[in-house]
Order: sequence, then C-alpha cells, then structure tokens
Amino acid sequence: MNHKRIHPVDLMANETVDMCILDVRTAAEVNAAGLPNCLHIPLHELTAERVQNEIAAKGKNGAQIFLLCQAGRRAEMAAEQLHGKLNAELVIIEGGMNAVKQSNIPLAEKGKKVIPLERQIRIAAGLLVVIGVVLGTWIDPGFYALSGIIGVGLTFAGITDICPMGMLIAKAPWNK
Repeated sequence: MNHKRIHPVDLMANETVDMCILDVRTAAEVNAAGLPNCLHIPLHELTAERVQNEIAAKGKNGAQIFLLCQAGRRAEMAAEQLHGKLNAELVIIEGGMNAVKQSNIPLAEKGKKVIPLERQIRIAAGLLVVIGVVLGTWIDPGFYALSGIIGVGLTFAGITDICPMGMLIAKAPWNK
C-alpha cells in the first residue's frame, strides 16, 4: 500500500504546536534522540485505540498523523497496521530519524545513547551464527543447525521485510 510521504525538512517547515508526529521506535531509541513533542508508541504496542487515546490526552490534531521510525520501514508497517482504522491521513516521514539527523533538525536528547534496533539485530544474528559454528565444530555437529536457522531467518526477513528477531529484541528490557 502506498502512503503519502514527507521529507523531514518539509515537515518541520510547516510544524504547528498541535501537529501529531507518532514515533514508533523502541523507548530506548526515543530516549537516545527524538523529535520534541512527539507521541511515542512502539510498533509492537501499536493499536488504533491507543493512538486515539494518546492524541486526545496530548491535545494533538489527529487529522494527519506523521509516522516516524529509524529508517522508514517500521513507519510503513505502522501505516499498514493503522490503515482504515483511524479517521486520519497517515503520512510517513521519509528516511525516519536517519534523515532527520542528516537534515540537522534539532533533537530532544533525553538519555543515554543506545544501539539502534537494526544494529542490535545484526549483532545478535552474527553472534548466534558464530556460536553455532563454534559449538558445531567442538561440541556436536548438530549445533550447525543454529547457524542454518539464523540464515533462514535472515533470508525470510530480507524477502518479507518482517523480522521476528527484531520484534523479539524490541521487547528486550534494555529497549524499554
């Protein structure tokens, strides 16, 4: 499904106090750096009801909802998930926080730096492959299956753009 898109510079040029920007990154990513006055609901907790409640609670204009993530894919997933469930135009912020940072838009940096979710996934996948190879070599060849399973999971994520490992890591305590 094709949703309307906007570049971060164009968005911020028309910024209003009641503009509704919904950040769907993990809490740790948002705490590291985010746009000021955004609503925050992680993608894995996103529901239409929760969006409506947050908009009402924060006094935002819900006619247009601008969706933000790290690079754009989670914003697309959020738009697909919310499509037809809200009486609002869903607009994806092109390039996500990566584009916001490149555009030198002022950020609200709240806490410690965190490793972005995409890097966490690559680290976890790489470690699991290495562990599978090491255990398969020195303990039991059956451990090679671990590396194979991770390879299948990465292939699945590449083809479908759905990453079960990413969904699991997003729920980890350090990403809260």
